[in-house]
Amino acid sequence: MATPHILENTPQFGLIIVGDEILSGKRQDKHLARVIELLSARGLALAWARYVGDDRPLITAALRDAFAGGSIVFCCGGIGATPDDHTRQCAAAALGRPLELHLQARLLIEQRMQDVAREQGQPYEPDRPDNLHRLNMGVFPQGAELIANPFNRIPGFSVGDVHFVPGFPVMAHPMIESLLDGRYASLHGAQVQTELSVVVFGSMEATLTPLMEDIEARFAGVKVFSLPSVNHPMHGRHIELGVKGQGAAVQSAYAVLREGLVQFGASLGPETVRSNAVQ
Repeated sequence: MATPHILENTPQFGLIIVGDEILSGKRQDKHLARVIELLSARGLALAWARYVGDDRPLITAALRDAFAGGSIVFCCGGIGATPDDHTRQCAAAALGRPLELHLQARLLIEQRMQDVAREQGQPYEPDRPDNLHRLNMGVFPQGAELIANPFNRIPGFSVGDVHFVPGFPVMAHPMIESLLDGRYASLHGAQVQTELSVVVFGSMEATLTPLMEDIEARFAGVKVFSLPSVNHPMHGRHIELGVKGQGAAVQSAYAVLREGLVQFGASLGPETVRSNAVQ
């Protein structure tokens, strides 16, 4: 196992998911769980996520916050060239920059169109209206950098630490992974977090709240969490009570938590240890 390291002032990671189809339920979001998994495998963590429909003012506002917020942000969806794709235009508006056809993106899109024509046994006609329209997929805010797309060559783009990838998981997730293992490889292990918890039977959250508040006051950087359940298939009604954070303080806080529960006369069940330490 690699030795975890904790870097001060490590940027937070954020996720923006764009699309009416997610909010309407026509499609199930597959980005949130996968991005959490990709980050966790590298000793990193997702700090926030935001869902936005295909509404230009809302997308622009979300991206303006992303550019100003200092997080490393992955934005999934809306970078195609159909009327319901607005993310490229909203990124430019949020930045106050013009849109322009990225020359390298144009070459990649043209190569993709040539490949498709060859696969279909048809001549490549670069001036055909539909092919000219496809070049819009390479129109990005001025100064954008490309994100390679191993699936079909049509690139995403980055402006600073805000990265734009397609809504298709088969494209988006390898692109995000390549950024994590390339541009952000030095951050791996910087947000290693440990969780220690115990199942508590026969107690109410309100009764245990003073203990929880005392632990957070005593141990800087440690968070206490309480997850009640009323119909768990194995444990029935119970509370999973625990602490999470970085460094040795987590172990000390958990010892105090467990001792406090014993003093309350709480009935304790199974204990759980979770960590996103890099393997």
